[in-house]
Amino acid sequence: MGQKVLLSSKEINIILHRLACQLLENHEDFKDTVLIGIQPRGIYVAERLVKILLEEYKVKHIDLGFLDITFYRDDFRRGEKTLEATKTKINFLVEDKKVVLIDDVLYTGRSINAALTALQSFGRPREVELLTLIDRRFSRHLPIQPNYRGRQVDAIDNEKVKVMWEENDGEDIIYLINR
Repeated sequence: MGQKVLLSSKEINIILHRLACQLLENHEDFKDTVLIGIQPRGIYVAERLVKILLEEYKVKHIDLGFLDITFYRDDFRRGEKTLEATKTKINFLVEDKKVVLIDDVLYTGRSINAALTALQSFGRPREVELLTLIDRRFSRHLPIQPNYRGRQVDAIDNEKVKVMWEENDGEDIIYLINR
């Protein structure tokens, strides 16, 4: 099993700043836009983006939420691995808002499909966009594409993209692992 560094800490930081600029360009003051990180690992991307937007680009306020999709997944109770739910934290209405769903890796599209279903419990958004740090474009099972992508990776099915965050794993780095 070999691994290759896809993105270093510096490269991740550059990509996050570019994504923040793209969000700022399309959503300006975020008055009608909410950001929602998909649990568990999309929250790290979402929190970093909000921090950049607030501190470096002086956006006054951004609604940030976290969405758990465990019970909406199509593989829930299908495998031997027990899925554990995390906490959904959405303290605002999504009704008639622009929602940006945020995740770390877009692979088959099934997690995003589950997130779209789960999101309906919080109202009907005006529109939904998808931001992903890594887009594995050759592995899609559903016709889902990101509006914002940090990096596109051509990984085959026996390869895994592993995103590590300083807050959780002790360092910011992204690996491509050959299983």
